[in-house]
Amino acid sequence: MIVTLTANPSVDRTVTLTEPLRRGQVHRAASVTSHPGGKGVNVARVVSEGGAAVLAVLPGAEDDPVVHGLRTAGIEFRTVPVAGGPRVNLTIAETDGTTTKINEPGYPLKARDLAELTALLVELSAGAQWIVLSGSLPPGVPVDWYAQLVATLSTLSLSPNGTRRTRVAVDTSDAPLLALFAESFGAVPDLIKPNSEELAQLTGLDAIDLENPTAAAEAASTLVERGVGTVLATLGAAGAVLVSAEGAWFAAAPPIVPRSTVGAGDSALAGYLLADLAGASPADRLRTAVAYGSAATALPGTELPGPADILLEAVTATPLTAERPPA
Repeated sequence: MIVTLTANPSVDRTVTLTEPLRRGQVHRAASVTSHPGGKGVNVARVVSEGGAAVLAVLPGAEDDPVVHGLRTAGIEFRTVPVAGGPRVNLTIAETDGTTTKINEPGYPLKARDLAELTALLVELSAGAQWIVLSGSLPPGVPVDWYAQLVATLSTLSLSPNGTRRTRVAVDTSDAPLLALFAESFGAVPDLIKPNSEELAQLTGLDAIDLENPTAAAEAASTLVERGVGTVLATLGAAGAVLVSAEGAWFAAAPPIVPRSTVGAGDSALAGYLLADLAGASPADRLRTAVAYGSAATALPGTELPGPADILLEAVTATPLTAERPPA
């Protein structure tokens, strides 16, 4: 089973325009859609559609729209009750695939809420192959909370022979991402999924330079040297690289007509996890990640892909020899 945590769930609302967005002008929407969202919820939706067992963990009231959406979609979930409702994230989608996002900050969580979420993850870790910590942190949450969770879950998941029963994946950005590598916690994730900008935050390199797969692979290799098990770095339209102690691979994105980038990174992470559960090789895990991410980009609004949308045969992963870029 895969367990996902969405600390900052949202209602993802997409407004699709029939013409380019112009600041200060009146626009009429061609369509408006809403889905339960937040990065962990998105991962859970794709994993569930892919046929694997998944359980979404989130703060939420029994009657809030995200909980209702999960229930309607038939996705298993566990909640920590909170008084407030989820944020609304607005996406404005144009016909050429350009998306403009406006994300609300979210409902603040208190220390008691964090303690209950931590306890729930600890409980569920006994039956999970992966725990996925995804997305931003809402107001009131310490920026190192994900780092604390990684340390806690890493310790609990050790089997008597020293191997890990449960692996931890993290997909976040900014201060929570940087805090994962604070030496005080002594544990790093088994998998991280940065994009080029987030990889730049971690390495101090230029995000534009990291759109080059070789440079991205070398930057990712420095994170593996710091203890991360695997780095899945998504590079937008260029594809993605996968780096671990076993090696480095690059997969280009297949040709598609982009319609919306919403959920593409979450879909790529879900594709990787689905392939990992199936026992796929590193190269095939990368191929599946890129196929899922590209399929999400080809779908409108906040729609997420299922197996019928995936063009796996159009994606090839090749071994990559990384050369260290200039400091």
